[in-house]
Amino acid sequence: MDELDSAIVTALQADGRRSNRDLAAAFGVSPSTMLERVRALRARGVLTGVHASVDLTKVGRPVQAMVTVRLRPQSRRVVLGFRDFILGLPETLQVFVTTGTEDVLVHVAVQSTEALRDFVLDSLTGRPEVAGLRTDVVFDHQRNHAPSQA
Repeated sequence: MDELDSAIVTALQADGRRSNRDLAAAFGVSPSTMLERVRALRARGVLTGVHASVDLTKVGRPVQAMVTVRLRPQSRRVVLGFRDFILGLPETLQVFVTTGTEDVLVHVAVQSTEALRDFVLDSLTGRPEVAGLRTDVVFDHQRNHAPSQA
């Protein structure tokens, strides 16, 4: 990736709905050049999609938590099976497979602390591969939509 590609990626991370014409004008290139660059970034898998940010409070899910899960036995089948299971739950926002004491970190959003308790008890603790878990309520969540390119 050259400087222009990096700048395009940063601009689209900040606002994925910017028009091709606007991007071209901002970077001083022709619209056809910009279109080629964006298409090439998509073809190479650098740009993987455009997503809408949602205010979780306004859609009735104001309580967020991070749930760390330790799995047993540790095997690819168990870890990936649990990852796929948890991704299918409507409360799940993000899943991270990690190293260290815990195997999976799950970011969830629910309606209330009671709903969080029910999610943990009903969806997680009864699973045979779950050896332990810890739940931390999120007080504040900010996302950097446009991390700088290294």
